[in-house]
Amino acid sequence: MKTRVKRKVMFRSLRLSLRFIVPLVIALAVLAYSVVPLVDRLYLRWSVRDMDIRSKLIASTLQEPLTDLLQQGNKYKINALFSRALRDERLFALGYCDEGGNMLYRTPTFPKDLTCASPGLSADQSGSLLKLPRLLVHVTANPMTYEGSPAGTLILVHDMSFFERRSTDTRKYIILLFVVLGVVTSLITVLVAHLSWRGWIDGVRAMLRGEGILRPFSHSTNTELEPLVGDLRNLLRTFDEERRLADDATISWTPDTLRGLLRKQLSGDQMLVVSNREPYIHMKGKLGIEVKRPASGMVTAVEPVMRACSGTWIAHGGGTADREVVDRHDRVSIPPGHAYYTLRRIWLTKEEEAGYYYGFANEGLWPLCHIAHVRPIFRTNDWERYVAVNQRFADAVVEEANSDDPVILVQDYHFALLPAMIRGLLPRATLITFWHIPWPNPESFGICPWREELLQGMLGSTILGFHTRFHCKNFLETVDRYLETRIEHESSTISHGSMLTLVESYPISIQWPPPLQETQPPVEECRAWVKQALQLDPDHLIGLGVDRLDYTKGIFERLQAIEHMLDLHPEMIGRFTFIQIAAPSRSVLEDYQALDTRVRSLAMRINERFSRGSRQPVCLKVEHHEPEAINRYYRAADVCMVTSLHDGMNLVAKEYVASRDDERGVLVLSQFTGAAHELHEALIVNPYHIEQTADALFQALTMPDFEQRERMLSMRAIVSDFNVYRWAGRMLIDAARIRQREKLAVRIGRPL
Repeated sequence: MKTRVKRKVMFRSLRLSLRFIVPLVIALAVLAYSVVPLVDRLYLRWSVRDMDIRSKLIASTLQEPLTDLLQQGNKYKINALFSRALRDERLFALGYCDEGGNMLYRTPTFPKDLTCASPGLSADQSGSLLKLPRLLVHVTANPMTYEGSPAGTLILVHDMSFFERRSTDTRKYIILLFVVLGVVTSLITVLVAHLSWRGWIDGVRAMLRGEGILRPFSHSTNTELEPLVGDLRNLLRTFDEERRLADDATISWTPDTLRGLLRKQLSGDQMLVVSNREPYIHMKGKLGIEVKRPASGMVTAVEPVMRACSGTWIAHGGGTADREVVDRHDRVSIPPGHAYYTLRRIWLTKEEEAGYYYGFANEGLWPLCHIAHVRPIFRTNDWERYVAVNQRFADAVVEEANSDDPVILVQDYHFALLPAMIRGLLPRATLITFWHIPWPNPESFGICPWREELLQGMLGSTILGFHTRFHCKNFLETVDRYLETRIEHESSTISHGSMLTLVESYPISIQWPPPLQETQPPVEECRAWVKQALQLDPDHLIGLGVDRLDYTKGIFERLQAIEHMLDLHPEMIGRFTFIQIAAPSRSVLEDYQALDTRVRSLAMRINERFSRGSRQPVCLKVEHHEPEAINRYYRAADVCMVTSLHDGMNLVAKEYVASRDDERGVLVLSQFTGAAHELHEALIVNPYHIEQTADALFQALTMPDFEQRERMLSMRAIVSDFNVYRWAGRMLIDAARIRQREKLAVRIGRPL
């Protein structure tokens, strides 16, 4: 068996060597085949030139004695002169032609076929080659003069056999040179190939151990793979970690998968979520206390994760009845009637909320991170309250933690300082911070007066997540610009002090299967319900927009595109209605009040221009809607428009796709959303380009059913495979690997 294995290894090694040697041998053979004739031609040219020079020199030497003897007519002395000249080993024959072209004198060796009138013997030409039966000769005609007058022509014939002998020797030497060169080069190539292959194998093994992905390569490791780490990171995680967790089977990301991940990878460690917005709000209503879900993409994504993992959610309690339902520790079990997890509420004064939330977070950080042409505002008082509130939440985390190493998920831009604060109180905690909004470039972020403090706070995280790789790149460049840290771009890690932060992209998603899948009414029933409420005809076309009333969502630009579409296609007037659901948001801020006024005014103008009887082209609903109602609108709409000017992910796009189990409907999606990087079958538009968005809307309204089906099937497959449990699972997998590495480092007593 061992002999067989050795033979296999030797055979594989031989095959690897031949992969390099065979192309090299072929290349050298072709090169040698091309070089030998070239060398022959060059050597022949140089030899002919030397013979020309030699002939002129001999002719010049014989000039004076030969002309004197010619004048004397002394044939004997002329023949004797020619015989003495032939003692030169290269000079083969001599001849003399008079002015009339008659050969008067010639040596016995002079070629019989060569005459004074032979082609190429003109006195004004250089020498030429002549091939005799057994000899190659060089022939030159050299004019003679006597006292300034022409005195005939001296013909010199040189033996060129030496050229053929040397050319043959040269060919042998060149071929021998290429053979030696090929052998030496092959040996070097095989040696380098084997060393490189061994280095690559070591590099891949290092990557599988986590080097270059979760920490920089060690000095002893071949670092040639570092440029590939960034490209291979997602591949390794997706195909290695997920399959390993599912016992080498295709993993299906469900709540049970997430719970199993906590048990296997995190030993059932406590899970804490920190966010500003709470997942459920208790409000006083006419019939008593009502429970509502806020219009928040963050809540939509994270709440299913907490249902799966239990734990505690710490959030600001802002509902009018929130205080009435909590216990003496400000805790309440939710969801109502099921109690999957605990909600711990933090109470803020109006001044704290105004400074921390409305001020620094939403007048400062929100416009700073969104390129939506609203100037960020920074005030010292707002910053001080932001710091104070972050500290209060950090203290609450410590109170809720039942161990010194919980897993803590910090959500969004409201808590940029929180990770470092928690790190100071719970050094062994695993902190996963997810930034739900875009991250700007370093120049834009430099506007913030407290940029260094914010960055240092965020770098208290074990893992820092963004929606896209582009946002990660911006963050790394921002840290590089404003802080003294060591950044490994290939592994996307930041070393600061004794801490290492992994900066990674985790595209957020929604729950799958959708929570309302089992109870949602049929599509036809939803359409009938919407059309009856708006008094529309059965064949009326419906467009839909679902957003918070925020200037980053592109609602105003969307309505402009609808107006332009109706201008270009008047046949749609009376046949199409766009329903814009705009949940009120931050209405105490001037920019949001101004947006509300502009949107209402534009909707009114469009309705005045294009209304036909009771059918208005725009139905603006600036009010809160429960998820069940929004789902009905999703299922009824022929087109859903998501035209954010700048956004993190925007889960409305994925919610619309998930709701369409009839595989119909068209999604018009802004290129400036994270969802556009995944849902390629949507109609991708630049929301600033009103005409382009209008054309896309018309294309969506007139798209045939078969095309709608193909596009929707593909998008639903993406949302199904990459659901919110997979989003959370990927972060927890990375967290588990880092925790394992940290525990090992502590056990063996060496630094990370």
